[in-house]
Amino acid sequence: MFRMLTIAGLLALAPTAAPAADLQACLTRAEQRLAVDSGKAVRLSAAISAVRAHGRGRQVVKAQLCHDAEKLVYLLTVLARDGKVTHARVDAMTGNVIDEL
Repeated sequence: MFRMLTIAGLLALAPTAAPAADLQACLTRAEQRLAVDSGKAVRLSAAISAVRAHGRGRQVVKAQLCHDAEKLVYLLTVLARDGKVTHARVDAMTGNVIDEL
């Protein structure tokens, strides 16, 4: 019984730890503007256009510019017409879609 409570407690803490790590890896709005203005990232609109080109009727509902290894990527949450939510990564330097999950 004690082991079950311990596991449940650890699982309850796990979801709160992941977003904090994600927030540290992503840029603030000011940093995003600086990255775009300095040519280190394409505009968000270019990343959104690249994702929309992969399927009609898709809407980006959330976007973040984050560090991924040694480069910047846009992490986009995409909503399809059928209500399915997917995620896409776009290379911030080129504006090309890396992958969709």
